[in-house]
Amino acid sequence: MTTPLAAKIAREYGTPCAVIDMDKVERNIARIQAACDAAGVANRPHIKTHKNPMLARMQIAAGARGITCQKLGEAEIMADAGIDNILISYNLLGDEKMARLAALQARANVTVTVDNLTVVDGLIKVPQMSGRDLPVVVECDTGRKRAGVETPAEAIELARELSAWPGLKFAGFLMYPTETGWPEAQRFFDEALAGVRAVGLEPEIVSTGGTPNLRNIGKLKGGTEHRFGTYIYNDRMQVAAGVATWDDCALNIYSTVVSRAGPERGILDAGSKTLTTDTGGLDGHGLILEHPEAKIAKFAEEHGFLDLARSNTRPNVGDVVRIVPNHVCVVVNMMDEVVMVRGDEIIGTLPVAARGKLR
Repeated sequence: MTTPLAAKIAREYGTPCAVIDMDKVERNIARIQAACDAAGVANRPHIKTHKNPMLARMQIAAGARGITCQKLGEAEIMADAGIDNILISYNLLGDEKMARLAALQARANVTVTVDNLTVVDGLIKVPQMSGRDLPVVVECDTGRKRAGVETPAEAIELARELSAWPGLKFAGFLMYPTETGWPEAQRFFDEALAGVRAVGLEPEIVSTGGTPNLRNIGKLKGGTEHRFGTYIYNDRMQVAAGVATWDDCALNIYSTVVSRAGPERGILDAGSKTLTTDTGGLDGHGLILEHPEAKIAKFAEEHGFLDLARSNTRPNVGDVVRIVPNHVCVVVNMMDEVVMVRGDEIIGTLPVAARGKLR
């Protein structure tokens, strides 16, 4: 069954189409800001999910202290829109990026991240080019085995070495604890904090991260801020993690059923180029709100393969359905724009201004 709004979306924009419910967006922003305020931790939202300056400004207006970007290109887009106090939570390497970072720092307050001396060696040039000190946080691996130094001793030594360079300022620590690894993160931080204080350094920023860590916000004694990203839209992964409900999922993909060649199968016009192949460790590739027992079993580029064997209700050819993506961040990056709605009304489109910023 196609809702009146879905019919209107399909008629005016076609499908597949990314649609955000602005009432839910505003509610999500307010909910997480209230959680940060209650925990006494600053909110530094990660814009990698929405990639749009207007939404970043909404987060800041609600009380967020600055933003987080994963890529230099994202930070440039945000600074172009007048947004300040930007943390880039990723190692930056290469002369091209150093020149861009210096130009960015000349017009915005930027903090960058390191976890090795090769990155530090490149950053040395930036204060000379920008004429400003560059704040730097040390990324610490607290269990995810992604980026970050692995031991407190390494964190202390890296902080000491970077702060010895003119123009580079040790600003603190960046962490992304696992959902169950906060006691270990606390031990790591306590040792690192004692070590940097012993050499005359003091962290201003102690940043933790992850929307799935909502339950743990404020648990790190000494933590100053938390980086939430996915919360503004939420997705199937956040529902599975228990930190959001289906009603908190503000972005849906509207997709048309284009084939029902068999009683237990069908084809959507949303394939891997829309929903992506990132399952987030879940079964299937999204939840169809109108047919929750149906399974989006696999993809071709423009085909979503429906398995309807367990579905009590089955769509017809031409039906427009709403899909909650497994991982909304990667889905948004596939879009040039999203359609904004309130209730049953379309209120306009919003460009995904920082999409595709891989550098």
